Order: sequence, then C-alpha cells, then structure tokens
Amino acid sequence: MTLKEKTKNKLIKVGIQMDSLDKINKKTDSTLALIEEALKRGFIVYIYTVENLSIIDNEPVCAANQVLTINILKEKFLILDKKKRIYLKNLHYILIRQDPPFDMQYITATHILDKLPESCIIINKPDSIRNCPEKIFVMEFYHLMPPTVISKEFSTITKFMKKHKQIVVKPLFGNGGKDVYFLSDKDPNLKIIIENLLKNREHIIAQKFIKKVKQGDKRILLINGKPVGAVNRVPNKNEIRANLHIGGIAKKTTLTKRDIYICKEISNKIKSKGLFFAGIDIIDGYLTEINVTSPTCIREIDKLNKTNISKVFWNEVKNIN
Repeated sequence: MTLKEKTKNKLIKVGIQMDSLDKINKKTDSTLALIEEALKRGFIVYIYTVENLSIIDNEPVCAANQVLTINILKEKFLILDKKKRIYLKNLHYILIRQDPPFDMQYITATHILDKLPESCIIINKPDSIRNCPEKIFVMEFYHLMPPTVISKEFSTITKFMKKHKQIVVKPLFGNGGKDVYFLSDKDPNLKIIIENLLKNREHIIAQKFIKKVKQGDKRILLINGKPVGAVNRVPNKNEIRANLHIGGIAKKTTLTKRDIYICKEISNKIKSKGLFFAGIDIIDGYLTEINVTSPTCIREIDKLNKTNISKVFWNEVKNIN
C-alpha cells in the first residue's frame, strides 16, 4: 500500500523520536516548532524517547504519548494523553529528532526503525543517519572544507599542528561544543590536551583554525536538498565556539554566492541518501559539518527573518519519493 493510499480519508499520524522534555529549551527547540505546525494541520502527533522503543514479536513498537495541545508560553507547554503502546508501522511519518551523542543507543534505534515498511516514511532515513556520521560524511566534500585530519595517532595530530600552527581539535562523535579546543604550536598544554582526547575510544578530528570564526559560524538549513534559511552564530568574546546554547549570539544573515555553491554541491548527495532535513555549518566560506541527526535553529531563523520553516518542512514532506 502506498502512502497516498494509506492516508486517503485518514488523519495523518506522526511519531517523533525525541529527547525527554526536561532536556529541551521550549523557547528555542526546533522539534517543538515542527510539532506546533503538525498540530495546526490536524495531524495526530505522538512523542516518545529511545528508552521507550522496543521490538516485540519482531515488530517495532514504542510507549508513546499523544500530544493534545502545545503552547510554549505556558509553564506546562505540552498537554499529553496518557502513555500507550503503538505499533510504529501504523504511523505515516516518523521524525528522528533526539540529539547526539551519536553512540550505540543512537545506532540501535536506527536498526530498530530499519524494520519498518516503506509505507512509513522516516525522516531522516535511519540507515543514512547511521552511515553518515556528521564529521566523517562531510569529508566527501573535502574540496569545500578547511584542511582536516581524523586520527588516533598523537604523531599525526602534532604533525598537522606543526604545518598549520593553529588548529581546533574535538572528539569525532562529540556535540554541542563539548571538548572543543583551540590549540597553537606554542601552547604549553598542547601535549596533555591531545593525549586526554586520545584516551577515549573514538578518533579525534583536527582542523586548521579559521580566524574569521569570530565573524560567525553560519548554520544553513536544507529541506529536500534546498536551502530554506540561515542564521549566523557569533561567538562570545574570548570564545571560538559559536553554539547558541553555550552563549553564541544569533544574528541575521544572507546566503553568499559561496554558500549557494556549497548547497548545490551537496544537494544531490544528501537527497540520494534520504537526508530530507539537514543543517550545514559554514565558517568563512568553508564547509565544516553536515548535521543529519537532529538539525536545529528553526526558531532563531524564523524570528530573524519572519519565516516559517516548519510550514515549508511539512509542505515538502509530501514530495518525498
């Protein structure tokens, strides 16, 4: 049965796999923006966390709450129905919206969702999320990036440092600006910082430091391969990290010719992989990351540009092949 046949004369049912409500900022959370628009359209929306996801009798099921109303101006911003078990195959759409870390729990959830029939459209495709780790997938477009190495060898990182003099190092599967370090070849703590990062099981990534990061780290959202909005995230004084949740300032911006070129360069690849909703980061014309797990900044872009990206999102969903 096709999705068109399945939805004819039926209310559209949406499942949203997200973080627990006590971990989100209701004023800035992009997932809540998508829920608001879905409810406006009369969709039935269920929310659940990975902890409530199971395989029972070889069927993906979850314990979920239906969202009855949403109003982020209120302290209790979501009114939920009581939790009940639902078979995910009966949903029309599932949005994977939990934040990294991209760990085994994240990977396990993608394997469970892989068991669903094609009639249930999952955004983004679980196997593509699994096969496109954000700091590795971006390397497919190395010609758009600053010089970068991924390694667990101390000698490789220090050799890269000697060549570029100033670098940024971070865990390969980190997120949110955690354990991101700016290092120079004269830093007295250089050795211990690199060694501490390498103590973890995962590789680390090192990039040539882009001095113009002080002017901003631009986040561009793409829906179905097309840019739909952008925000410039400017670091605070004495800071290189522009993440908004750690003090970066959201500023209005426009797309440059270079930005548009980068979007066109990656468009066909992300569409072919079923990465319907993506967020890319650009610093001084260099592509640094492709976010495919849980792209954010819908609220900030809408506020600065009087747009409605969630409306575009749900309008474009019907064009998924």
